[in-house]
Amino acid sequence: MNIKIVCVGKLKEKYFRDAIAEYQKRLSRFVKVQLVQVADEKAPEKFSQAEQEQVKKIEGQRILSKIKDKEYVYVTAIKGKERTSEEFASELENLATYGHSDITFVIGGSLGTSPAVNRRADDLLSFGKLTMPHQLMRVVLIEQIYRGFMINSGSPYHK
Repeated sequence: MNIKIVCVGKLKEKYFRDAIAEYQKRLSRFVKVQLVQVADEKAPEKFSQAEQEQVKKIEGQRILSKIKDKEYVYVTAIKGKERTSEEFASELENLATYGHSDITFVIGGSLGTSPAVNRRADDLLSFGKLTMPHQLMRVVLIEQIYRGFMINSGSPYHK
C-alpha cells in the first residue's frame, strides 16, 4: 500500500518536520508514505469572499495535479465524517483488502479546499469542529494513520 499526503504550503517548523519524519519512519514497516507539498497562494490579510474563492481554486488546481485517477482520496474537512480511531483503522484495512493500494490524503490551506477538490474526494474526513493550523494537522493525520496500522496489527500502541 502507498499513502500520499498532499498539503498546501511548506512546513517551516522543525518540530513539526521532526514529528512527521518520526511517524514516516514508524510507518515504513507497513506502507510507503510520501508527503507532497504544493505552494500556497499568497493573499492579503483581509480580502473579499471572491478573492478567497480564487485562492482556493488556484490551490485546488495545484492539489488536483498531484492526484492520479486510481487513487482513493480522503480530504480533511470540518464538514466531513468524524470517526473513531478504530473505525478509521477498519476503513484503511478494508481499502487495502478491496484493491485500493494507493490512498491519498489532502490537507488544504488556511482557507480550506476548493469545491473541485471536495468533488474529487472519495470521502471527507473530519477531526472535529475545531480549527487547527494546517501544519499541525499534518502531524495529527500521520499519527492517526500510524495508529490505524498499529490497531490493525494488534499492537498495544492504541490504548
